[in-house]
Amino acid sequence: MLLYLLRHADAVMHASSDAARALSDKGIEQAREAGRFCLKNRLIPEIILTSPLRRAEQTARLFAEEIDALKVVSVAQFLACGMAPETALGELTVYRKLEGVMLVGHEPDLGRLASRLLGNVTRGKINIRKSSLTVFELDAAHPDSAVLQFSIPAKFM
Repeated sequence: MLLYLLRHADAVMHASSDAARALSDKGIEQAREAGRFCLKNRLIPEIILTSPLRRAEQTARLFAEEIDALKVVSVAQFLACGMAPETALGELTVYRKLEGVMLVGHEPDLGRLASRLLGNVTRGKINIRKSSLTVFELDAAHPDSAVLQFSIPAKFM
């Protein structure tokens, strides 16, 4: 399975709550550009799981619009801020027969998951920038170890 990690795009700094923070104009374009990049390169996940926070869900839906896949976007509570890598790995077992799963979430959660997938079980993490795309290949028999395929920041898409 390919596991796509997409951090939410740029968001406004102030809102009524952290969960209500929407994407900025820059973030809207970043999310759309990530979708266009994936469409152009035939990197199409079968399902897109997103954090329930507004900025992540907006990112997921704008991305999905660009690849004509709005029907495969699903809000996943486990992706809310504070997700532990072990939680994500456990939740992913349901999807292990799919060829591609995208998680749209937050830092430092996605960075910790990426680090864990590469075998770092201590406190280290990888910095995943806003609207960057990181792709791993997971072995269904060993979902807690992966091969990093690539990581590309938004400005290079």
